[in-house]
Amino acid sequence: MYGAKMDATSLRALQAPLKAKYGEDPGAALITLRAKGVLGEGAIACKVDTGRALVEAGLHPATGGSGAQACSGDMLLEALAACAGVTLAAVATALEFRLQGGTVEAEGDLDFRGTLGVDRSAPVGFHEIRLAFVLDTDEPADRIATLLRLTERYCVVLQTLRVPPQITASAASRAS
Repeated sequence: MYGAKMDATSLRALQAPLKAKYGEDPGAALITLRAKGVLGEGAIACKVDTGRALVEAGLHPATGGSGAQACSGDMLLEALAACAGVTLAAVATALEFRLQGGTVEAEGDLDFRGTLGVDRSAPVGFHEIRLAFVLDTDEPADRIATLLRLTERYCVVLQTLRVPPQITASAASRAS
């Protein structure tokens, strides 16, 4: 585990004022998260500032990339695994679930014919994503099922993938 150990009481104390504030003022709970990238000058790359580090994304080797840069598809799966892992740990803490550790793995299937325009009927994007946890616990199956159900319910990235938001795209010239 990373950071300070937290128990259910500490988690509830930490979140109680936030829950009260958001209950009284729903608008206070609406926050815009941002990610910004800088296009590579002359390279097929985009440097993304994650707020913690600078990540340079490029083409996946299956589309001609060298593999030296992060693949955006990998980054999506990493975001899912990270969010699901953090959510599971928070839910386990709140439930006083005996969790000594474990792993989370996100994997997805792509058909690169779609991305490369080889076959217009081939989908662009993941056509299946699987999320799997292996938990170090002696909890019974019904408690594990509850932990998974609540993790799925409260994982932001998982729910965003399951119920896609409206997304708009725009482009403008700096010269405009």
